[in-house]
Amino acid sequence: MKMKRREFIKKSTQLSAGFVLGSTVSGISRSTFNKNPLNITAVIPMPIQVVIDDVGWWSGKDGSQFQEPYRTGIHRKHVPADYEAVVYLGRALGIRPQAATVMCEWDKENILRKLPTSTWMGNDWDNTKWIGPWLEEAADIIRRNQDHYELTLHGIGHEYWTEETFTRAEWADKNGTMRPLDQVNAHLNFFEKLLQQHNLGTFPTSFVPTAFLHGFGPTGNHELSMAAVLAQHGVEYINTPFENMFNAKSVRYDVFGVDAGVITVDRGRDLLPWNTIGEKPKGQINGPTCGMHWPNLLHPDPDRNTEIVDAWINLLKSYNHRFNTILAPNSLWFRHQLVQHVCTNVDIAGKAIRISFKKVDVLPGELGCCQVTLRIKSPVKLVFNSNSVRIIQLTRQKRDMYYYTLELERMGDRKEVLIKISKTDD
Repeated sequence: MKMKRREFIKKSTQLSAGFVLGSTVSGISRSTFNKNPLNITAVIPMPIQVVIDDVGWWSGKDGSQFQEPYRTGIHRKHVPADYEAVVYLGRALGIRPQAATVMCEWDKENILRKLPTSTWMGNDWDNTKWIGPWLEEAADIIRRNQDHYELTLHGIGHEYWTEETFTRAEWADKNGTMRPLDQVNAHLNFFEKLLQQHNLGTFPTSFVPTAFLHGFGPTGNHELSMAAVLAQHGVEYINTPFENMFNAKSVRYDVFGVDAGVITVDRGRDLLPWNTIGEKPKGQINGPTCGMHWPNLLHPDPDRNTEIVDAWINLLKSYNHRFNTILAPNSLWFRHQLVQHVCTNVDIAGKAIRISFKKVDVLPGELGCCQVTLRIKSPVKLVFNSNSVRIIQLTRQKRDMYYYTLELERMGDRKEVLIKISKTDD
């Protein structure tokens, strides 16, 4: 029986706090905890990916009353220091936050005149006022900090304009129906052209739909889904809230689904409203995504951005210290770990940990392949060895118990593996 979203959120919150000893989602057994001679417990922790929307605007003005985009809705301009805030967060936590980017105000050649549906000026598009040295300064920040900044596809102008009137949103209408296929491809191609103007790298592999308007599977009269179109451009991962996604009922694994080979992950709800700036976050992350909008990371005075970023760092680092959650270092690692967390079975068989990958291996493509992170806690010090899976890294912490993190690498196509455990006094 499919678990209702409210029940899932409740269980996820308990899981993060360390109260749940096992759970099942849509008949897919998550990591289980069974008693054993050494009284240990083992889990594949839930990964958490940081996703920041609406990065890229230079104007913060909410222009929706004038047929302009909502932008970030703040009462100041954006500056290069706002890009540094994303990097600062990533470097402090050892992660690569996703910056879901809007690119129209980066157009220094006014090429968007050829794509009138992408901006409020249509054929008369003129971005002269936002062309200046700040563009190169911000681009340099992004280029120099690839380990702590992932430029993610969001949009060009965020909305969709016809005859100087916009409707929400750029990629799909309010019903989640994809825009005309030729327009979708044109917007994707022009997004890439804008990246090339600033040498910002290859086309992104991740996507966050603007206004979270998106359909899972084909919509309207389209034969292809949005995910299938994105896949043709190299996108492998979509992040969006499932509660307002068209055809969300077709998602098989509750927190993620696979559409045309592209993994689509439930963002859930953000901790702060989209245009809140200068407020320190609080609350619980109730799923695999820590979503926010760019203002949520910033201060009205850009020189004080670090005050807000430091609050996010303090909130997020606790999820690395919990037994059942772990911050994703990057989005590729995130999606592989997530499918393992949901689909892979872990239990204790005597003095061994048994891991079954059978339910992961039916997923399309490379999802869940190669590596997985396992966590173990024990009242006694342990040693581990295995002939069926490689232990490529092991870390240990001593608190109230011994806590181990094992980075595992699969060997060939083995569906089940064993890790032998034994007590040691060393």
